[in-house]
Amino acid sequence: MNMHVDVRNRVHQLDPQTQNFATDILEGLSQPRKTLPPKYFYDDLGSELFVGITKLPEYYPTRTELGILRARAGEIAALIPPDAALVEFGAGATTKIRLLLEARDIAAYVPVDISGDFIAAQAEELCADFPELAVYPVAADFTAPFALPEAVRDRPKVGFFPGSTLGNFEPHEAAELLRTFRDILGEGARLIVGVDLEKDERLLVPAYDDAAGVTAEFNLNLLARINRELGGDIDLRAFKHRAVYNRDQHRIEMHLVSQRDQTVRILGERFTFTAGESIHTENSYKYSLPRFRDLAEQAGWSLQQSWMDDDGLFSVHALQAN
Repeated sequence: MNMHVDVRNRVHQLDPQTQNFATDILEGLSQPRKTLPPKYFYDDLGSELFVGITKLPEYYPTRTELGILRARAGEIAALIPPDAALVEFGAGATTKIRLLLEARDIAAYVPVDISGDFIAAQAEELCADFPELAVYPVAADFTAPFALPEAVRDRPKVGFFPGSTLGNFEPHEAAELLRTFRDILGEGARLIVGVDLEKDERLLVPAYDDAAGVTAEFNLNLLARINRELGGDIDLRAFKHRAVYNRDQHRIEMHLVSQRDQTVRILGERFTFTAGESIHTENSYKYSLPRFRDLAEQAGWSLQQSWMDDDGLFSVHALQAN
């Protein structure tokens, strides 16, 4: 039997979401330099682990961005028209969006995330605390075009993309993502986006390789997810988390490094590893203010205003669609 035909048949027997997962995993591990897409970190366990990461003492981005949003919420919210729909791409915990909702009466909120159950639960909590707010959850992959709910299509649109997620994309992919946001939000839209800044690697590396090992568990959970959902036989003890700073590329890289020569099986497909070979699971690009401004302009946005913390660790930007 042709093994690749058999694998394709196995993939087609899965539900559509798992099919996409399987296809991306098999393709990534078939490359000369093995990779896995970081968007698959965030199953239920992965999402819980990431929340834990954001509370670690080494992980500066979340608390620093929250500090900016708390200090500047009034200025940022003033850029949102009172009858606007606020569209959050990759909506997670509601801590950040609440700061804007408390600073401004917003007509409608559209949380967008691939995990429909998660955002539905978050939406229910928001509705209880903000009874005048109309909430329209959308279960979608925010990296691809999707339709906004009919109820908000005639409203002014403001996108919200906090955190350092933009840095997980290659620069050309980040520009394409910003173009996608512009197309979804429409003419005259605004976008509030968080961007992590360049800094000393002595501060950067511990943020992605914490002493408690939570980030390592988060990274390894991607392999555990492959075992759970695709019937893989990967021995998690045979891989080790590693985070390194690639200065030339302005990025932190996360890898899973094979601790020995080994072969793993996923959906009947075999993948061999030599000792020391890694799976590249994530990049986190860090930007200077000029480089981010150039990226935004390349994607069809004009920079209106920027805010930073006093130590210059993180930034929040307001963009206007051209």
